[in-house]
Amino acid sequence: MRPDPFDTSRSSSSGDREPYAYERERLITERERLRQKYEAERDGEDPYPYDRDPSAGYVPPRTPRPRRPIGRWILRGLGIGIVLLVIAIIWLAITAPLSKSLLPPTPPSITLTADDGTPIARRGAIIGKPVDAATLPPHVTQAFLAIEDRRFYSHWGVDPRGIARAAWANMGSGGVRQGGSTITQQLAKNAFLDSDRTATRKIREAMIAFWLEAWLSKDEILSRYLSNVYFGDNTYGITAAAKHYFGRTPDKLNVGQAAMLAGLVKAPSRLAPTSNLEGARKREAVVVGAMVSAGFLTKAEGDAVQPQRVLASRPGQLPNGTYFADWILPEARDQAGEVKTETTVQTTLDPRLQRAAERTVARAGLRQAQVALVAMRPDGRVVAMVGGKNYRKSPFNRATQARRQPGSTFKLFVYLAAMRQGLTPDSTIEDSPVTIGDWSPKNSDGRYQGTITLRQAFARSSNVAAARLTQQVGVKAVIKAARDLGISTPIPSEATIGLGTSTVSLLELTAAYAAVAREQYPVQPRGLADVREKGWYQSLTGGATAMPDKIHDEMLDLLAASIRNGTGRQANLTVDAFGKTGTTSDNKDALFVGFARDLVVGVWVGNDDNSSNPGLSGGGIPARIWRDFMQSALGIAPVAAPPPAVEEVDPDALPADEQDNSMLPLGGEIEGMGFNLKMGEDGTISVGPSRRDREEGPPPRDDRRPPEEEPGYDGGQ
Repeated sequence: MRPDPFDTSRSSSSGDREPYAYERERLITERERLRQKYEAERDGEDPYPYDRDPSAGYVPPRTPRPRRPIGRWILRGLGIGIVLLVIAIIWLAITAPLSKSLLPPTPPSITLTADDGTPIARRGAIIGKPVDAATLPPHVTQAFLAIEDRRFYSHWGVDPRGIARAAWANMGSGGVRQGGSTITQQLAKNAFLDSDRTATRKIREAMIAFWLEAWLSKDEILSRYLSNVYFGDNTYGITAAAKHYFGRTPDKLNVGQAAMLAGLVKAPSRLAPTSNLEGARKREAVVVGAMVSAGFLTKAEGDAVQPQRVLASRPGQLPNGTYFADWILPEARDQAGEVKTETTVQTTLDPRLQRAAERTVARAGLRQAQVALVAMRPDGRVVAMVGGKNYRKSPFNRATQARRQPGSTFKLFVYLAAMRQGLTPDSTIEDSPVTIGDWSPKNSDGRYQGTITLRQAFARSSNVAAARLTQQVGVKAVIKAARDLGISTPIPSEATIGLGTSTVSLLELTAAYAAVAREQYPVQPRGLADVREKGWYQSLTGGATAMPDKIHDEMLDLLAASIRNGTGRQANLTVDAFGKTGTTSDNKDALFVGFARDLVVGVWVGNDDNSSNPGLSGGGIPARIWRDFMQSALGIAPVAAPPPAVEEVDPDALPADEQDNSMLPLGGEIEGMGFNLKMGEDGTISVGPSRRDREEGPPPRDDRRPPEEEPGYDGGQ
């Protein structure tokens, strides 16, 4: 028997060890070459270089490359799929925890209160109690299944047939007309409050839908869907919607009411029956037709369903839309941080002053014109705001969102720049025609006074004086004065800015006047009671600057003269008042901005389409609105009306045929020529309308001009 060459334990002499060692090395080498050849064949490589020495010139024959087994590719594909699935699950768990999809969504709700804690507005959802789909009448759940997901009880969260049907319908219509999402997918989407149409969201939605189907029963999924779906008018869940629209619980809904609610899911904001009853009824008919088509109703039962009526909105509900609330809500949300349930934020609004502002505007007799009013404290706390005559008809806030020309109210910055350069209210300026470049401003009344003081020029709102003063102090100085007082809107570097040709919001303009009242600038308008502390950078760069006492006194002198002796006389009060009128070209905009005691108020009147208002001026309706609001807000008596002028008449001036040569007795009267002549007991003679004219009353007014506006002038355009 041949000895084993690999047996190293066998004793041998040095002479017989060499043959065995050589054989062992040869066998090891051969086995290694066979292993390498096998690996080459397995990997599809040429095995012959391992059997022949290429240096000997031997060229091995080419053999067909072996095919890899199909089963090996399948195994590799499954492995890759498992890895990707694990990665997807980890990604989904991080970005959208699956446990969240089992919880009902809680839309954020934030309540705004006035400075005394009284609720003034609420932004958020009305969430109904959860329902059990298994206990609801069959026609209630069938209405939703018929229009949203007929194969709900047969698919696993995603319906391929529904997706294919929707895709085919959308291709035929050239746009997105149908959706292929199942009720389970809609629940998954609602749980994340995410309605974007990205592929990533759809993948997450499908994965969550599969997960929901694995963990919940069909009735549980349907119950969660009906408890959380949005039905418009800020109502979530069928319980809240049934009560809001029909005043009943879900188990009391009839077929038509259930069909109308099911139809709202497609476009709840657009189809809400409180604002679009016709559209909701049309959609109701579509749902009833779908119920008939799905076999839930017979044709006769479907034809018997009548268009439904809904409850009228209840006036006693807390308002959810006001101009002030719309303005302050974004900042309130930022202050509250992440709102998960319900949060209350206190504002600076004063309910008493807000009611006074609304009453004043309501009785102003504006007709087609719009109005805006802002009232704030000198430190910027907004206490009242009116952004228009009717919020329901137009929620556009003209106090904060509109940018209109300020007219002569912008002259505040022109005269502030002049006071900064050493001029005083007693300094003089020419009130005469002037041409600056190719621009020739004119006074609106066409009158010029020659050399007058700055006090007189400001009071009568002289345009030419403001243009000369802008040229004298420099446009840059005027722009700097406006910027210092908080005007942030663009201001062109040209001389015309002195007449208010740039645009600004009423809120910002009122804050600029508040800076004069406070003797510090700038004043930042704010509507929240709790002021966040500024960061270190804002503290260094955004601090307030005190206005020098001398300049402050001079500005008060000018603003007081405008009310006492100038264009703002109709805004005069029984307390010290300061303000300025403004009227833009063609009487498009009229403003009055001023302050008294601790209240700064700005008023704007005009048309939304920027059309002309003949006869409108800042010294008319805006000044009177400002005066009436101030009297109510400050609790002061109105200014006593001056006594009527007594017109003395010379009897000799009467026509000869009407002269009475006899002595007119004391207390006697003479009638004639449409007037009444009377001698008083003290011997004075007065003239007035005849008894006939008094009995017939005054002639009818011309309705072409607003009755509340009287002719007058505001020197500034």
